Amino acid sequence: MNSSKVKSAEAEKPVSQAARVAAILQGMITNNELPPGSNYLEAELGEMLSVSRTPIREAAVILASRGLVEIRPRHGIRVLPLTIADMVEIYDILIELEPLAAFKAAEMAYPEKELRGLDESLTEMESALLQEDRKEWAAADDRFHQGLVSLSGSRRLEEVIAMYSTQVHRVRLLTLYMRPLPHASNENHRALYDAIRNAEPERARDLHHEHRVKAKALLISLLEQNNLSRF
Repeated sequence: MNSSKVKSAEAEKPVSQAARVAAILQGMITNNELPPGSNYLEAELGEMLSVSRTPIREAAVILASRGLVEIRPRHGIRVLPLTIADMVEIYDILIELEPLAAFKAAEMAYPEKELRGLDESLTEMESALLQEDRKEWAAADDRFHQGLVSLSGSRRLEEVIAMYSTQVHRVRLLTLYMRPLPHASNENHRALYDAIRNAEPERARDLHHEHRVKAKALLISLLEQNNLSRF
């Protein structure tokens, strides 16, 4: 079976109830609706989402594998907090892996029409910044990064980066209004897009590496300045 048929078959697989519940709970965790350090019984979460305890239990296993919750027998599910040390470690991983994804995406030498989604995310980021809409900017920025990693053509790389990016997401939202308006980030993303469009792998990798290093330094600085040791 060729790769396009495999992708088509995978896309047609039904999503299990546990996976759907995990996606909802993950969104609630990353958006801080389920705060770090909070504890929930399976029945409590089931009532919240109008599902039985079984998919909650199965979803908790999925989320535990992503480092988002801790399952405590007879005591329910605990949303794991992160520390500055955790963020340093996570960013060190992303600093290595995302530039690799950028390199591989540029190496693919995609026709411009295949990069339309990336370009649209950039346009949305730029529009949001003009309106000083930080929340929409962050959403568009997430779409840009997801699109970039997807263009690498590596499913394993995509899965690993997605796991760590999920953990970063709630901290980025926490610091979203503490940081200066991200004009430099937009400029870097536009340059990165051009490098991918022009099939310049080394330049794409170097640009994204520089961006991620600066993003790490800014985030850690904001956490330290605001005395946020656990979040």
